[in-house]
Amino acid sequence: MNAKVRIARLSIISNTLLIIMKVVVGIMSGSVSIISEAIHSSMDLIAAFIAFISVKVSDTPPDSRHPYGHGKVENISGVIEALLIFLAAILIITEAVKKLAGGIYEFESIWIGSAVMFVSAIVNTYVSNRLYKVARETKSVALEADALHLKTDVYTSLGVAVGLILIMITGINWLDPIVAILVALFILKESYNLLSKAFSPLLDTAWGKDEIEVLEKRLDQIGAKYHSLRTRVAGNYRFIDIHVEIPEKESVGDAHKYCDMIEDELMSVYENLSVTIHVEPK
Repeated sequence: MNAKVRIARLSIISNTLLIIMKVVVGIMSGSVSIISEAIHSSMDLIAAFIAFISVKVSDTPPDSRHPYGHGKVENISGVIEALLIFLAAILIITEAVKKLAGGIYEFESIWIGSAVMFVSAIVNTYVSNRLYKVARETKSVALEADALHLKTDVYTSLGVAVGLILIMITGINWLDPIVAILVALFILKESYNLLSKAFSPLLDTAWGKDEIEVLEKRLDQIGAKYHSLRTRVAGNYRFIDIHVEIPEKESVGDAHKYCDMIEDELMSVYENLSVTIHVEPK
């Protein structure tokens, strides 16, 4: 089992345990902000399952129907996860507004709820950091999206915990649904950011400006005479399309060796890279 699958599985386990804790404590305390966090974590769990499946599929070797691999599965996963975060935020706002409209705020064992929120923040900080590390190493969009889910959960859990502490100190119980709404607004912002990041590569977006500059410097270092450089990303796979100039007197064999040299140099730097070189005489 590779690192991506292992860390995706860890996310599923941690989310499952946190949901159970939040639901139990939310019912015990009567806090809508804790229930909102349980809803948020439920969406995180669904997202974790999606990420788990997508990283397994994305690593499937190319086949006759998908000769360029299955990397974009991770971007599709990211889009779905962003929509789930959006749905979670809407559900939270709905419950909080109902609570405000009803005007009934009966709480019990608030301190337990606050403690659970801090535990949730600690656990999700650890798991999200692990996810981000593997996501960076493997260029996994799905794991990065899952990490963003949990990072969002860290902030919202801390927000709920602080809100509950303020209720205990001030006795102003309507702070609970207000905190829930603020949490939901933050989640909406994160869902928009994730949707933009995940959806963009589905349109064959080029590499980032900084990445292209590094690529061009690498090509210059190996002495390549080129033009019409194009790049694109599909999940954790990267593609380069380039026109290379070679003297007319060079044989086909020499041109082939030269192109192999360029390809080998680039593939030593970038993982999961596919290079297409068009030779032009000069």
